[in-house]
Amino acid sequence: MRTLLSTLLVAGAIAIVVPAQQRDAAFEVASVKANTSGDGNGNLRMLPGGRVNAVNMPVRPIITFAFQLAQYQLIGGPGWLTTDRYDLVARMEGNVDPAFVPGANTPNPTQLALRNLLEERFKLKIHRETREMDIYSLVMARPGGAPGAGLKPTTQDCAAAAAAARRGGPPPTGTPGEPFCGIQGGPGRLKFGGLPAASFAQAFSGPAGRLVVDRTGLTGSWDFELVYAIEGLGGPGEPDAAPTDAPSIFTAIQEQLGLKLEPTKGPVDVVVIDSVEKPTED
Repeated sequence: MRTLLSTLLVAGAIAIVVPAQQRDAAFEVASVKANTSGDGNGNLRMLPGGRVNAVNMPVRPIITFAFQLAQYQLIGGPGWLTTDRYDLVARMEGNVDPAFVPGANTPNPTQLALRNLLEERFKLKIHRETREMDIYSLVMARPGGAPGAGLKPTTQDCAAAAAAARRGGPPPTGTPGEPFCGIQGGPGRLKFGGLPAASFAQAFSGPAGRLVVDRTGLTGSWDFELVYAIEGLGGPGEPDAAPTDAPSIFTAIQEQLGLKLEPTKGPVDVVVIDSVEKPTED
């Protein structure tokens, strides 16, 4: 674990070496059009056959998806990245499997192609920095460090499933109602199975809105299902969302898992937008 610093770690840009795999990734066909419907809903999907379909999406989440970033890791850029919405339809040559393998850090080829499309059509230019920012430390909440009732040592043997995933097999799903290997998220729900405590931080960083670092001291692998409230979600219109009376993510982590998010500061790897332009439609 990196030592916390009290000053900005890197003042300038870190040179980015672009792998040949990323340089060569490209869509065979791609269409980008402004969406002026005024609808507040949007979606972005990777589909079989190396296809990407974005409907009524702002550009900012498209960038974070393509570069595998949390929202807090993307710095700068004009306001229209959030307010202007676009429809994007693109397809790669060949059959690219869009399946996500839990724990994998390698971007899907479609994400690499999307990075190149952002560079070509939106003239996106970025650089990477490490900045001192507000983060959370994940610690034990209870005296003596006992986990909460919802945090249980795993009963799964995920080693074989992980090996199969590395060989290109399907992501492990487990038997319905039983523990599984990986991380699944939905509106106000987070399911975690068969992974080490160090992966808690990865699971909580998105809902918490900041980088989370693990300082629980827990060893071994764990299972849990967390239910928490998200403002604006829940109720009859969101059948898979958490109940409307669910606690906040911070309260849920403490009450259900016996863990606690403590605010602190630390180094965070970020992507800074140097320049970006509205695309020419086709």
